[in-house]
Amino acid sequence: MADEIFVDPRLAALYDPLDPGRGDLDPYVRLVAQEILDQDDWQATLRGAYAALRPGGHLVFETRDPARRAWEAWNRESSHRVTEIPGAGPVENWVDVTEVAGALVSFRWTYVFATGGEVLTSESTLRFRERQEIEADLRTAGFVVREVRDAPDRPGKEFVFIARRPDPAGHR
Repeated sequence: MADEIFVDPRLAALYDPLDPGRGDLDPYVRLVAQEILDQDDWQATLRGAYAALRPGGHLVFETRDPARRAWEAWNRESSHRVTEIPGAGPVENWVDVTEVAGALVSFRWTYVFATGGEVLTSESTLRFRERQEIEADLRTAGFVVREVRDAPDRPGKEFVFIARRPDPAGHR
């Protein structure tokens, strides 16, 4: 089931204005973003990406570094803000962690529309995979891990994985 922020048109309209300045996402514009919690789904996704790529093709994605424990700041006190949204007016929003269960972190975003006072929420769960786990899963799926680097807009907080489907003919 998709999170409300991606389903409810009123919340979807808030996504970009509440997280501005994301020029780093331009390379991903034609790609699809996903939250993959189940390990079998994750491995099937990697196998599917491998099968979809031509030999020598690259899979590039970013993921949060669990060592940073970002969820510890996901509370109203640290995240509360009010943003003026064109066409919607001021929107107050914040995030609260609802559960931490091993590598799974569940949280709820709350949005309060000043015009009309409507309150909407969006609940999500992320799986925080360790770098070594991701590298091993990529290798199991047949990829060669070319590079793991910091996300350009969030150095030290997120990893960017660059993995390549080998080309037996040796072409780049």
